[in-house]
Amino acid sequence: MNSKVSSEEQRLAPIRDKIDGLDAQILELLTWRAQAAQEVGHIKGGFASPVFRPERERQVIAKLQEINQGPLLPDGIAAIWREVMSACRALEARQTIAYLGPIGTFSEQAAQTYFGHSIAGLPCNSLDEVFKAVEKGAAQFGVVPVENSSEGAVSRTLDLLLDSPMRISGELVLPIHHHLLTANGALNGVTTVCAHAQALAQCQQWLSEHAPHLKRQAVSSNAEAARMAASDPSLAAIAGIPAQVAYGLQVVASQIQDDPHNRTRFVVIGHYACQSTGQDQTSLVLSVDNQPGAVHRLLEPLAKHGVSMNRFESRPARKGTWEYHFYIDVAGHAEDAKVSKALNELKAMAAFYKNLGSYPHSV
Repeated sequence: MNSKVSSEEQRLAPIRDKIDGLDAQILELLTWRAQAAQEVGHIKGGFASPVFRPERERQVIAKLQEINQGPLLPDGIAAIWREVMSACRALEARQTIAYLGPIGTFSEQAAQTYFGHSIAGLPCNSLDEVFKAVEKGAAQFGVVPVENSSEGAVSRTLDLLLDSPMRISGELVLPIHHHLLTANGALNGVTTVCAHAQALAQCQQWLSEHAPHLKRQAVSSNAEAARMAASDPSLAAIAGIPAQVAYGLQVVASQIQDDPHNRTRFVVIGHYACQSTGQDQTSLVLSVDNQPGAVHRLLEPLAKHGVSMNRFESRPARKGTWEYHFYIDVAGHAEDAKVSKALNELKAMAAFYKNLGSYPHSV
């Protein structure tokens, strides 16, 4: 046995030495990259340019994915370079990013995935507070959930996008894996399971089959449910791994979401207006007069100019008159020629029109 281990170590030793040498080279290159980023920061500082430009970072990652010859996968390339750019960006100015808290939420995970970990996170008690933090300058950007693949739109986010002066400057689609958590990893003495209302809905079939005796209690976030379960043995929480780690919980059952492909789309909000990248999306809010065929006529300019519609969502206008706002995502940037023509016609026809922002597609 010892001779086998010794032989393995002898074979691994030169490979490990090679890796150590490559790591040193990578570090040297990263140092040069960071210095170049600092030079860019000094130049931009003289022109009051933004530190974070989503379209530029999207182009960097897309180009690297295009020239990548493996064995690293495209998702791995994106994850690595987001962290590299995040660390370089922090040398210029650490960005404060607001998200729905407390620590351990999927919103925090989305913020760190999109911006990298070299940020200052600002957990907020509600989606309203995320918007207010960005509007008042307490954070440069905010990350908010806008729709889930199982449960549809996050209504409060849509309402806030309608009323807020904030623009959408990015998006991220995050796989959502829910776990049933308790303080000791068992359900003995547990009477209630807590989670955000969306999480409870996404796990309702599993709960009905495997834990029908548990009362279901909606709380402000899954991380809040985890915090509560950490101190109350009568509570279980539905949450992700970050919340489990943050609050020291144990897993009773893993991946209890009813849809194994459960995903949530988050959008990045801020004051920044993205330039065109060629791989963009534009989000709109529209309403029409209550007349026969009005919605059909409203969408005609998109077909006329060859603009694809990626999403169509309706929400009551909250005026008590059965009027609706339509949330529409179209392919392309508002400054692209055919999109610009279509949007100008839409604006002329609509009873209400608001461009929520043009931004790069999720990588």
